[in-house]
Amino acid sequence: MQITGMLWGRKLLDLVEFPRSDVRGPEISVDEIKEMISKHGQVFIKPVFKGGVGKKGKSGLLGRVNNIHDALKEKERLYFATHQDGNAVTKANGVTFEGGVPADIEVYFSISDNTIYRAPTMTITHHGGVDIEELPEDKIAVVPFDPLTGLKAFHVSNALMSLGAPPQIISPLVQHLPKLWDLYNNYGMLMLELNPIRMSTAGGRLTPVACDFKCAFDQDDPAWKRLHLPTDLFASDDSDFEQEINQLRTYQGQSDVYVINDKGSITAPTFGGGANAMVTELLGEDATISSDFGGNPPYEKMHDISRITFKYWMEQSNVLFIIGGKANNTDIYETFRAMADGIKWYFQNYGPKPLFVVVGRGGPNLIKGMGYLRDTLDSLGLPYRFFGHDSAMSEVINYARAVNDWMKNGGKEEIKKALNIK
Repeated sequence: MQITGMLWGRKLLDLVEFPRSDVRGPEISVDEIKEMISKHGQVFIKPVFKGGVGKKGKSGLLGRVNNIHDALKEKERLYFATHQDGNAVTKANGVTFEGGVPADIEVYFSISDNTIYRAPTMTITHHGGVDIEELPEDKIAVVPFDPLTGLKAFHVSNALMSLGAPPQIISPLVQHLPKLWDLYNNYGMLMLELNPIRMSTAGGRLTPVACDFKCAFDQDDPAWKRLHLPTDLFASDDSDFEQEINQLRTYQGQSDVYVINDKGSITAPTFGGGANAMVTELLGEDATISSDFGGNPPYEKMHDISRITFKYWMEQSNVLFIIGGKANNTDIYETFRAMADGIKWYFQNYGPKPLFVVVGRGGPNLIKGMGYLRDTLDSLGLPYRFFGHDSAMSEVINYARAVNDWMKNGGKEEIKKALNIK
C-alpha cells in the first residue's frame, strides 16, 4: 500500500503543517493554470499513478512549462501515460500541476523501519536531492532513533552538522522535519520519503518546501484508516491475485504476496521472510510470485490461500515449490494438509495437470505433514521430492530450478503420458 506524488501527499503533509509546493489536481481550469504560471514562473506537470511509481522524471514522464500552450500539450501527453518497471506496466489517470520552487539547495529526507538497527531510521542529505542513489555514503547521514521518544530536533541538527551542511539551512530543517515523525507514527506508515525538499528563499528566509512525496503503509496496522483515504486509492497497486490474497490478511499468519513474473514457471509458496528473500533472489524470472505465508496460519486460511494461488498460477507452472526454513511454532501438518487439499481441489475443478512438486521445510509435525502430502501426491500421480530442515536451502532452490529445466525439456511430456493427459 503506497502513495506517490503530491496529489495525496499534499493532504497528508497538511495534517502536520509541513510546507509544500502549490499543487492542483487535474480538475484545474485553464485560467487557474495561467494564474499558476504567472505566480510561479514555471509549472511542473506530472502524471498521477495509483500506488508506488517512482523515477517518472527519468522516464520522461515530467513536463516543465512556462506558458499555457505547452501546459495543455503536456497535460494531453501525460494524462494517460504508461510507466514500465520490469514486468510491471502502470497506466496514469490524471495529472497534477505543481508550482516551481526556486532554490539553490535540495534536501533528501526519509523515515523507514531499518532491519539493521531494528529501529526507525532517518536518512538525510543536503547533496543531490533527487539523485540520492548516486551519492557516496559519506554524504548521507543514516540515524536510528528510539520510537518511544520519536524524531527530535537534535537528531536532525547533529546529522546535518556531521555532513557539513550550510549553517543557514540547519535551523529551518530542525524546525520542520520532526513534524514528519508524527505523520509517520500516527498513521501506520512503514516508510515516508520527501525527495526533494527545496530550500525556498521566498519571503526573505529559507523554508523547506516538499516537492515530491512517497509513503508506504503497514496494511496490518489499522491506524492508516484514520486518514479516510478513498477505498480505490490502492486498488491498482495489486493484481487480481494479490487483491484476493490480501482479503485473507489477519494477525494470525502472514499473507504477503507480490507478482514477480506473470509468465513464470515456478510457483513457490514460501514461509518466512528469510526464505522469501533467498527464494526470490535465486529463482529470479522463473518465479511467478514472491510470498510469505508464515506465522502459523490456521488450516482454513492456508486452504483458502492454496486454492487462490493454484487457481491463478497452477496452469502455467512446471514446479510447485513449497519452501521455508525450520519453523518454531508453525504446525507443519496443518499447513501441508491445507496445501495438499488445495491441490486435490484444483484437480477436481480444473482437471489433472503435469506438475513436479518440490518441498523443503522443517518444524513441528513435519513427518506427519509430509506423509499427508505424499499420500495426496501419490493418489494424483504427481512426482515429488521432499527435503528436510538439514538440507541447505540454496541447494533445494537449485534443485527446483533444475527440475524446471527438465520439465521444459521433455519432463512435462513424460508426466502427461503418465497421467494420460492428451
